[in-house]
Amino acid sequence: MEFTALKYFHEAVRSGSIRRAAETLHITASSVSRAIAALEHELGTPLFERTRKGVRLTAAGTLLERHTLRTLRDLERVQDSIDDLRGLHRGTVTLYAAEGLVAEFLPSIISQFNQKHPKISFEIRFGSTDEIVGAVIDDHADIGIMFNGPHRSDLASIVEHADALCCLLSPNHPLVSRAQDGIVKLEDVLDWPLALPEKSFGMRRMIDDAVAERSGVARLILNTNSLELAKRTAISGDAVAFMPGFMVREEVEAGRLYAFRIDSTKLDAARVTVCVHQGREPSFAARALLDLLRRRFADLKQG
Repeated sequence: MEFTALKYFHEAVRSGSIRRAAETLHITASSVSRAIAALEHELGTPLFERTRKGVRLTAAGTLLERHTLRTLRDLERVQDSIDDLRGLHRGTVTLYAAEGLVAEFLPSIISQFNQKHPKISFEIRFGSTDEIVGAVIDDHADIGIMFNGPHRSDLASIVEHADALCCLLSPNHPLVSRAQDGIVKLEDVLDWPLALPEKSFGMRRMIDDAVAERSGVARLILNTNSLELAKRTAISGDAVAFMPGFMVREEVEAGRLYAFRIDSTKLDAARVTVCVHQGREPSFAARALLDLLRRRFADLKQG
């Protein structure tokens, strides 16, 4: 079973489409199709069902995907390590993260990293806390960055940064005038419509716990898997959103948002955790990125 054919197969699984897999791999769709056809011939069974929207795994395909993913990822790490020995310092880091890190954090991380390691590329995907945990555990991700993730024996926490969960308000929001010493009361916040992440987000579970502690009721106008959309809804003045302060520093400094602490100990320490799988050795590329993430979160703590 060829490594290249397995690589094409797994990209088609991830993309859900032969065409999109080919675009990601920078090859022709016919090359991907031929590689998958060769696997199907070797195994004597179809691996995909072709649909109008793309491809879907058969039962046999699901078994192949489940039992070869770890092997494929290990081979990629071996290749990265060999390249490192040869002084090439290249490879790809797959990172799953909370979307709210986009504006303030990840672009500068990528820029700084690429200055030192221009041959290393990134594959970055965004998801909820539960999705990020699953990606790291299932070896779809080298590194996960999540909010209030679970403590598990199969996850190794590399960095953990605590920051208060703030309520985000448009500068013209009436609640701004209710703040005292940079703090607003949770009961006052609950008088207004809220834009919250879905319940699969650790941040949402924090908010629900704080509301339940006060026997309050959240008036939800937006339930979303996009932290960026929740933030934009707050900027527009249509709702109150929640995020750690360091994630909205740019908007606050520009005067587009106010970020106030809330009088609830449940919201005082939103944990941002950088994690990897406990039982897997990170590649050179992943280790280099982890080193940079350690330094950047240390700078945040000092700031």
